[in-house]
Amino acid sequence: MKQQYPIGVFDSGFGGLTVLNSIIQSLPQYDYIYLGDNARTPYGNRSFETVYEYTREAVDWLFKNNCRLVILACNTASAKALRNIQQKDLLNYGPQHKVLGIIRPVTEAIDSYSKTKHVGILATQGTVNSESYIIEIKKFFPEMTVVQEACPIWVPLVETLEYKSTGADYFVKKHIDQLLKKDSLIDTIVLGCTHYPLLIDKIRKFVPEYIQIISQGSIVGNKLADYLERHPEIENLCSQNASVQFYTTDSSDSFNILASEFFEKEISSIKVAFK
Repeated sequence: MKQQYPIGVFDSGFGGLTVLNSIIQSLPQYDYIYLGDNARTPYGNRSFETVYEYTREAVDWLFKNNCRLVILACNTASAKALRNIQQKDLLNYGPQHKVLGIIRPVTEAIDSYSKTKHVGILATQGTVNSESYIIEIKKFFPEMTVVQEACPIWVPLVETLEYKSTGADYFVKKHIDQLLKKDSLIDTIVLGCTHYPLLIDKIRKFVPEYIQIISQGSIVGNKLADYLERHPEIENLCSQNASVQFYTTDSSDSFNILASEFFEKEISSIKVAFK
């Protein structure tokens, strides 16, 4: 019998569920394990060293639970931990273990969206401070102009479910206006936080129609499909029973309630500990 190797998807909390949802829409046939480190979220205000340590523990847990391919569906983990994990830790696991992030797939594709070559990034303070989007976009497209706007209140708005209220409009409009003031030529905005797709209706309300708004999920799903096609040695390890399992490092009851908002359907999770 063929060994079952699900695809692991990790996030510091809930946001990665929007990415998982999009991945499943692109690749519904595979098995998935989602792990949220809700007991230690948020990662955004933590140091590079701490985010790396936490992310490494999560990746190790997923590998020990039969994953061979892990997606860091977290902008902060992708920005602060991915490179160290790929360059250092994977050497201890062997060539059949892979870890991918979600920033590079978006930055590789950005040129196909922006005609003016002026791009705006809406993200958490931690992702903005890391300048990961600027660095990665400039690596592929040095001629592009990239400006950023940190939106520190947006994640709390989503996680308290206040994002649906009219009171949230002020905070959404405020940061969009501040971003657009930085560069009037922006024609593409990247939602650089996996929570932000839940705010998409309000974001569209305050963004001019000529500006494209890009969520990470669909791009990551398409890029993952391409990656698996180009790497049959990894694709052959991924089991295909169309199953999804959910794990959290915090209360499963609490996780299930809010996670269902992000995943757009009811879920049932299991609480786990890394140590």
